[in-house]
Formats: sequence, structure tokens, C-alpha cells
Amino acid sequence: MAKKQFKAESKRLLDLMINSIYTNKEIFLREIISNASDAIDKLCYISLTDDKVGLDRADYRIRITVDKDARTITVSDNGIGMSQEEAEKNLGVIAKSGSFKFKNDMSAEEAEKDDISIIGQFGVGFYSAFMVSDKVTVITKKYGEEKGVKWESTGADGYTVTECDKYKPGTDVIMHIKEDTEEEIYGSFLEIWKLKALVKKYSDYVRWPIVMDITRQEQQPTGEEDADGKPIMHTVNVTSPETVNSMVPIWQRAKTEVTDEECVEWYKETNRDQTDPAAVLRINAEGVVSYKAMLFIPGKDIDNAISGATKKGVKLYCNGVLIMEDCDKLLHDYFEFARGVVDSPDLSLNISREILQHNRQLKVIGQNLEKKIKAELEKMMRDDRPKYETFWKNFGIHIKCGVCDEYGRYTDFLKDLLIFYTSEESMRSLKEYVDTMPESQKAIYYASADTVKHAMALPQCEEVRSRGYEILYLDHPIDETVLMQLRNYEGKGFVNVLTEDLGFQTEEEKKAAEEKVVENKEVLDFIRDSIGDEKLKQVTLSSKLVSSACCLTSTGGFTLEMEKYFRNVPSEEMRKLRADRVLELNAEHPACLAIKKAYDDGDKDKAATLSKILYAQSELIAGVEIEDPTAYADLVCSLF
Repeated sequence: MAKKQFKAESKRLLDLMINSIYTNKEIFLREIISNASDAIDKLCYISLTDDKVGLDRADYRIRITVDKDARTITVSDNGIGMSQEEAEKNLGVIAKSGSFKFKNDMSAEEAEKDDISIIGQFGVGFYSAFMVSDKVTVITKKYGEEKGVKWESTGADGYTVTECDKYKPGTDVIMHIKEDTEEEIYGSFLEIWKLKALVKKYSDYVRWPIVMDITRQEQQPTGEEDADGKPIMHTVNVTSPETVNSMVPIWQRAKTEVTDEECVEWYKETNRDQTDPAAVLRINAEGVVSYKAMLFIPGKDIDNAISGATKKGVKLYCNGVLIMEDCDKLLHDYFEFARGVVDSPDLSLNISREILQHNRQLKVIGQNLEKKIKAELEKMMRDDRPKYETFWKNFGIHIKCGVCDEYGRYTDFLKDLLIFYTSEESMRSLKEYVDTMPESQKAIYYASADTVKHAMALPQCEEVRSRGYEILYLDHPIDETVLMQLRNYEGKGFVNVLTEDLGFQTEEEKKAAEEKVVENKEVLDFIRDSIGDEKLKQVTLSSKLVSSACCLTSTGGFTLEMEKYFRNVPSEEMRKLRADRVLELNAEHPACLAIKKAYDDGDKDKAATLSKILYAQSELIAGVEIEDPTAYADLVCSLF
């Protein structure tokens, strides 16, 4: 038969298929196996009402054969096959789907049966073979037909279709592998170990056996004996057919068939993690989109170079066929620590199994999964607080970043998962904090520092604690941003005890404090000038200090904790950012009284020295690096 030409649009699509849509050449085997699985599904379905098929369910299989000398890989199935007309329609017009038509022709009741599920489409996926092949031959015979069909093509230049003899129904796809180039070693696909690895990676859970001839070394007797009369053994290569896929994935089995312990072992094996997961979620959803999922919340952070588990996301399957190894579009980044699998028959795969970023079904599945994960975390927080706090230490940063992401879009969804330290040993959620607030407390108080211990030691916290109010101690640079994004919780605003008015003073007390500042303005200005106005924005008297002499705070929205954070970023411009510093003094403390006395006595050198020492001490208390430690030490020594 003369060579036939693809339609012009099909030529362009074929070039796009080979060079653009599929970015990973190794998926060609997945596509061909998926088509073979579809063909078996169809014949298996027909056999339910046609006893002439003559095959039991156990008789169906997909076979992969390699001929290194001929540079061919053959994928054979004993499925329904194709007639000559179907071969021309399904293979001669790119993106024509026999599988799609077959499913559309079924009644709605038939389509819902578990025995039939079409995962591939003989069309687009089939042409991925040309990524690694310079010629593809399809030999097929449809069930019920007398003659077979041979379809052959070397790519966009066209194809031929001829009759041929084939004994049994089914299809053989013979791919002639391209010669190696400097950029690609196509010959690697002719290695048995490579093909076996690709089957395990992409098609391990295809429901039909995938069989390959595997060669193994065995010890066999030579027929001779040694001096002691023992048989002499030698090593021989033995080749035998072996099923290389496991077929039934653990997540597809009923909960009554698989224990949580077995799920945990499967997780540990697949993620190379020796630690039990903190939680196991097994989901079987039916509705607008049907899917099964098995998700795990790791017991520790496994994103590291040693384990190799550096990618985020879960594995995405369609009826047991791997679609994406790390589907980072399924869950938002705030839940990127989750591991596991999602398997749905409802994914739209009519163009490419790799183009799913904007898939509507995927969005629905992702939203449902996130609700399940949140519910599981809330249950853990409520029923097993130590485990939740361990989870938080491992992955709390993801939740915090989620609160701040996209201008607070996910704040309401995530806020009840947040917990903060209220002491070195205790952590509280915002709800727990608010529920136990005294009636007299009007705000949620917080203090930031490098560590919880450091934050608790800050002198500004003394007055809040003296009133019996709890403080949230923030020990991560992003924590302040999280609370700023929240703004309030259940109507209670957040107050930074280091920089904001605590609201404890009456109007009369405020007026008296302002008068005292005015009264001491001359000495306060002297202290600022002694330290240098380039370092210090303001010196004032504090209403927060109880036993401490001084504290360093800031004015404006840029705090000292933010300054410390930006000092460690790569950007030189960001590293130069400085908070507007305020030195707050306890007017009744002996150190402050000593400065005032030296100033009033006219000993301004001593007053200046004491002022600089007090400022340096306020930096130390705040955890800010002293600019010149040697100069500070000299100042202290000058007092002796």
C-alpha cells in the first residue's frame, strides 16, 4: 500500500508532541503500556457478555521484549486489537482516541462499573514513542476479525497500513530506537534494568501483569564431583519471564485489607524515612471528582540531601498510572510537607499527562485534601499535644509562611493551626490564649527575641506579667509578620510589649509621665547627643520598666527583630536597614539617677560615659550587636 500522509495540522501537532508537550523522554514507555492496558480493559469488558473471548481474567498480560541487535523494544498485549479502519482512524489522525470513543459509547451505568476504566488514549500518548524511535511499527488484530493490520511510520513524513497475518487478537508496538547522539544516549532504553526501572516508576500499579524476560545468575551442578564427593557447581545465566509490576497499589485496597502499620511501613520504604509518620490519612472520595488518596504527615523533616527526598508534593496517579512524581500544584506550599499519593480516574488527560497545572478536577481534589489535612492537624493538636508540638517544630514555618502568603489570602484557613510559646515549656494556640484571658485583659501581648528565654528576660515584659497576663514569646523572624497579617484574633488586637503603649496607664498617669519627660528634657537630650543622634532617634522615660534601668525599643513599623533578620540576607541594601531606635530609661533606677546627678553637678564627661554604657547595655539586653565591644569595655574600665 502506498504511503499515506498525515494531515497538515497533524504534522504540526506531531512535531509539537515530540519536541514540546513531553519534556521527559522516558515517559514513552508509560504511554505505550497505558494504551496496552486500555486494550485489555476493553476485551475484558466484552468477555463479560461474550463467552467466545476464551480468556479468563488471569490470562491477560502485557509483555515487553528487547532485541539489542535490532535496536527494538516491543510492547505486546492480548487485548481487543484494532481493525484496519480503526488503525487508520486512531493512528493516522493524531489525538484521535479509540479509547475515548469506546467509553462514550457505553451507557452511564456501564461506565460506572469497576471492570472498565480507560486511562490512555491511542493518539496523543502513542506518538510519544517518536521521542526515542525513528520508526514505529504496530501489528494488530481486532477480536472477531480474520486478518491483522500492520501500521508503520517513521514520523511526520507519513505512514503505511497493510493487511498481515496475526494469529491471535492483540497489538504489538515495535519501536526502533534511535541511534545515540552527543546529547542523548538512546541505547540506554535497550537495557533490561532501565526498562524495568521505568515500569516500576510509572506503571507499577497498572492492573494487568507486565512481563519481561529477566536474566539471573544461578548456581547449578556441573555433573562432576570434587575429591570429597561433593558436586561441583558453576554459575549460569538463567532467563525466565517475570512480572515486574505489583499491580494492586496499597491505597486502592480497602481499609479492612490493609492495616495502618502496613501503610506506615510502605511510607517508610518509599520515602527512605526511618521515622514513623505523625499521621496517616486514608481517603476514598466519590462525588464531583472521585479519587483515592493516602497521605502522610512526616514525623520529621525529610527534605534533606542525605535522604534524597528534596522534592515537594505528592505522587499523582490516574488508575494506577503515574502522572506526576511530585505534583506541587495539588497542595499549597503551606502543606508541602505532606507525602503520599492521589489516584483519580477523573483527570482530564486528553492532551498530556504532564499539563495539569490548571486542571479543574485537580483543584477540587486539592481543596478537599487540604481540608482533610487541616482537620487531622486540629485533631492532633486537641488529642495529642506533644505530637503536635513536635510537628510544629518541624513544619510550623510552612504554616506561618502560608498565613503571610498572597497578602493574607489563607489567613482564616490557617490561623487556628498556629501555636506560640508562653514559656520555655508551654505553647498555646491563639484560641487557647484568648479563652483563658482575664476579663481585665483587653489585648494579646507579644515579645520578640532570638530565643524564648531571651524574650522572657526582656525588661519590657515585667509589667505585663506583674498584672497576671500571659505573653506570646516569638522566636522566629517571621512571627511578627504573621501577627501583623492577622491584625486581631476574635476581636483582640495584638500589642508588641517592646514598642507599643500597653494601655495600662490612666489619662492622669499619662499626663504626669509626659510632664516628667518635659521636666527632664534637657538631660534626656544630653544623653541622646552623647550617644549620637545617628544611632538613636529618641531618649525617653519608660512606663514599662519595673526593676531594670533601661531598654532599647524602636519607633515606626520596622522593629529591632526585623533589623536583626535583614542583617543576614544576601542583599547589601537590605542589610543596611536600621530600626529607628528609642532608649527608654527607668527614672527611679540608681543608674539613671547617677547620670542625672553627674549632669546636674556639671560633670558632663562622667554623665556622657554613663550614658554610653547604659546604651550599650540596652543593646546587649535587646540582643543587638554592639558596634565596638572594645570601646564599651574601655568605658566600663574607666569607672574604676
